[in-house]
Amino acid sequence: MSLLGDAPLVSKTVGGGKAAGGGRGDFGHALRAEWTKLRTSEGTGWLLLLAVVLTVAVGCGTAKAVKCPDPGCGQDAVRLALTGVTAGQAVIAVLAVLAVSGEYGTGMIRTTLVAVPKRITVLTAKATVLTVVVLACGTVAVLASLLAGRHILPGNGFIEAHGYAPLSLADGPTLRAAAGSVLYLGLIALIGLGVATAVREAATAIGITLGLLYLFPVVAQVVHDPEWQRHLQQIAPMTAGLAVQATVDLPALPIGPWAGLGVLAAWAAAALLVGGLLLQRRDA
Repeated sequence: MSLLGDAPLVSKTVGGGKAAGGGRGDFGHALRAEWTKLRTSEGTGWLLLLAVVLTVAVGCGTAKAVKCPDPGCGQDAVRLALTGVTAGQAVIAVLAVLAVSGEYGTGMIRTTLVAVPKRITVLTAKATVLTVVVLACGTVAVLASLLAGRHILPGNGFIEAHGYAPLSLADGPTLRAAAGSVLYLGLIALIGLGVATAVREAATAIGITLGLLYLFPVVAQVVHDPEWQRHLQQIAPMTAGLAVQATVDLPALPIGPWAGLGVLAAWAAAALLVGGLLLQRRDA
């Protein structure tokens, strides 16, 4: 199946009577082309389904495993239900990388850049389509995780007698954790997209992206100085970003919920900036 999707769309954009100027670089055409490529790519649907299933399954497993036998056990019920985001993000990162590297691998990126010569327009269209799709997928995964947690956690002692109300989006911190988790997955996708645009090769881009996410916490754990450990947690994309899920004992966090998501957004912006600059400067 062609990574370019509808040939008529590309043909119309390149040779449909439009001048070589702004018509070919029109963002609307680029957006439709990128949507066609993403939805017709054979792996997209399976990766999105895997992301949802993995997120919900890991969240359910964690909710079943953790007990709260006594009042004040100190567990964050919302965060437990959303634990699966740490697993689902890996699939989202892979999806984002493949959205770019697949075109480089087949050489079809040249056709894309003929159709839309403005390279930043191409990258912006890719980022927009990918973000919308991932946010939709993330919303399903997060809501399903919370629903599963609402049914599983009370059986493990997370009840009102122990200080825990049923999980509900009507609760402000829970709503913030849910919305923040969805945004978190969207930002992870943008990091993967930026890295893949910069390095072009799928395996390398996946390794770099997953390394940024999972190696920072490991390094922070082996650092013995508490102050340095805290600083590493404040700048680590995953640790900082997932602070948005916390609903209890917020002063003890290395970084606040929204500030942590801001750190992740900065990583995403940096990845897209580097990717965009390299896309502009080099041959396809």
